[in-house]
Amino acid sequence: MDSYIADTEFRSRNPLFQKSETYQTEKEKRRSKRRGGKPKLFTAAAFHFDNDNGSCHCPAGKKLWRQSKHIQTGDKIYVRFTGYLKDCRACPLQAQCMRKPPQKTGRQVQFELNADTQLNHTARMKIKIDSAVGRREYSKRLGTIG
Repeated sequence: MDSYIADTEFRSRNPLFQKSETYQTEKEKRRSKRRGGKPKLFTAAAFHFDNDNGSCHCPAGKKLWRQSKHIQTGDKIYVRFTGYLKDCRACPLQAQCMRKPPQKTGRQVQFELNADTQLNHTARMKIKIDSAVGRREYSKRLGTIG
C-alpha cells in the first residue's frame, strides 16, 4: 500500500508556493500575528558550528561554551552549546536571539551530530512527497478515503 503522511513543511518546499507572492505575503502576515509583532528569533542555522574544532559562535561573534557533547534522544546524538551570561546580557542582538532577557544562563543551541548517516522515516517521506508523482498524489489526500 502506497501511503503518504501529512507534512507541515510541504508548501515551504513546493516550487509553486515559493514563486507565489500572494502565498508568501499571507504566510508572513500569519507568522507576524502569531509572534504578536515580535521579531523573528535566530535559529540554530544562524550560529556558526565547527564540528572539527568543537566550537560554536553566535551571530554576534561571541564564543559559546560546550555544555554537553553527547546528548542522545532516540537514535540521534546532539552537542549543546550555551552562551556566557555576561555576553548575552550585553548583546545588541538579544531581542532577535532570546524570547526573554537572560536570567541564569545565556542562549542555548544544539546541533545534531552524524545527521547524514541514515535517513529517518520523516526525511524519506519528504523526499517521496517532493517528487513530481508524490506532489500529485499528496494533493489528492483530502479527497481519498483509504
